[in-house]
Amino acid sequence: MAFDGIVVANLVQEMNERLLLGRINKIAQPEKDELLFTIKNQKDTWRLLISVNASLPLLYFTENNKPSPLTAPNFCMLLRKHIANGRILSVTQPSLERVIRIEVEHLDELGDLRRKYLIVELMGKHSNIIFCDENERIIDSIKHISAQVSSVREVLPGREYFIPKTQEKADPLSISEEAFRELLLHTPAPIHKALYQRLTGISPTVADEICHLSGLDADVPALALSDLELSHLYGIFSQLMEDVRLKRFSPNIVYQNDLPVAFSSLPLTQFESEGFSLRSFSSISQLLECYYSQKDTLTRIRQKSSDLRRVVQTALERSVKKYDLQLRQQKDTEKRETFRIYGELLNTYGYELSGGEKSLSCLNYYSGEEITIPLDAKRNAQENAQTFFDKYNKLKRTAEALSTQIAQTQAEIAHLESVSASLDIALKEEDLVQIKEELTEFGYIKRHSSGKRPKITSRPFHYLSSDGFHIYVGKNNYQNEEVTFKIANGGDWWFHAKGIPGSHVIVKTEGKELPDRVFEEAGALAAYYSKGRDSDKVEIDYIERKFLKKVTGAAPGFVIYHSNYSLMASPRLVLKEV
Repeated sequence: MAFDGIVVANLVQEMNERLLLGRINKIAQPEKDELLFTIKNQKDTWRLLISVNASLPLLYFTENNKPSPLTAPNFCMLLRKHIANGRILSVTQPSLERVIRIEVEHLDELGDLRRKYLIVELMGKHSNIIFCDENERIIDSIKHISAQVSSVREVLPGREYFIPKTQEKADPLSISEEAFRELLLHTPAPIHKALYQRLTGISPTVADEICHLSGLDADVPALALSDLELSHLYGIFSQLMEDVRLKRFSPNIVYQNDLPVAFSSLPLTQFESEGFSLRSFSSISQLLECYYSQKDTLTRIRQKSSDLRRVVQTALERSVKKYDLQLRQQKDTEKRETFRIYGELLNTYGYELSGGEKSLSCLNYYSGEEITIPLDAKRNAQENAQTFFDKYNKLKRTAEALSTQIAQTQAEIAHLESVSASLDIALKEEDLVQIKEELTEFGYIKRHSSGKRPKITSRPFHYLSSDGFHIYVGKNNYQNEEVTFKIANGGDWWFHAKGIPGSHVIVKTEGKELPDRVFEEAGALAAYYSKGRDSDKVEIDYIERKFLKKVTGAAPGFVIYHSNYSLMASPRLVLKEV
């Protein structure tokens, strides 16, 4: 993420355009660390959401309202008392700090015009909303910070407000080339780190962008730069800062395989490569609402799937331990052939024994070598032979049983790994319902006493290829079964990542021959929806559906096939879902 000083500058610009001279109509506090202002400015009404949640501080305009508690919290009541119906005179940002100062003019109890400041600090876990008087003395704050909590600054009623200077950082909007050079040449850190550690409001993403535009290796120590390189770096840096000064912002989100990975108010050319796409926005508020709603959806799904992941991981660890034990036991049975040979050789050469011997040395006619057979001196040759045959038969029965058990454990591990892959693919809560039902069906989760099965609404992914062919992708084992044996016909093509858990991908041919591009697009989908998603290339098996066979007694979605074709594919979403 890059909620840096440049994004804050973009927000300040947008707030000035929309709120200047507007009146605060409503003040609500939906959450303990969140405010929602309704501001009327001429004919327009704007909702401004401010959240100083430690894990996700935010500020943006929104069209969505949020329910408030029946009894307003004290901080909300205080703001209503002082600045309800107040007029917004200015919205400013000190330097490129992640701080927004909202100046409000209002009438006091005596009807005199007064000014107050609402200061929003968007500084990660230190974020806060601080309400100050005209002398910048704190009236109150949404979070109280005592000396016991912070040795840098107290945020309590009556204290003087100031921006804490925890690090010596330069102002990027006014720094001269000489100061810029001096700053970097005295920093042993890599260039990109030096930029965001020594300049106010510069995020790691923007620092990387500056290095990228400069054509410099971001990991080279800053103090190793030559004069020419420093001049070039400052030139690129100055151009970006000029865009900020002149408010030439270009809000954009970078997506990797349809997942948001970064955003900025400046163009991010460093991501202009295969696998990344860029979406531009006309408003920074639209960008923030879109970005964080998508991130929130993914986070919520991760949280809701955590219990299922724990069930799968516990069962998988147990199965892997069982599998290792079975392999060790199987290795122990490999000596059974030695016992059989001992028995047969004793039946052949036992007549040479007179009784009481502890061993017999004889020729092993299987290998042509001399062999020494250990004996029980209390038993004769026939009894010793029978003992070896008994051991052989016992180990043979154990080996046969273990072969079956190992195959079952392997199938169980493969099934659990496929469920784990399904959890990685799940994008909606309804996808988790079907996965939970599968785990319940196979006994990993107990069904509630009511025994009522949940309603399944999740459906396979549906894509349309560049050449107009329909492609279906299963999100889990049940859907893999569905797309392969219900949606697909014998002449349709089936794709799957080779040797790793993943989705079944079906291309409907409608009796037509598929162009090469369709095979490439389907292969890319099969690679993306597999455990190989993070690899550069994934080997994909593909075959006509009619050559697939279900595995008898196996979990849904498990098939066998022979004489397939193979291709190498990059894991990426090359198509839009229908």
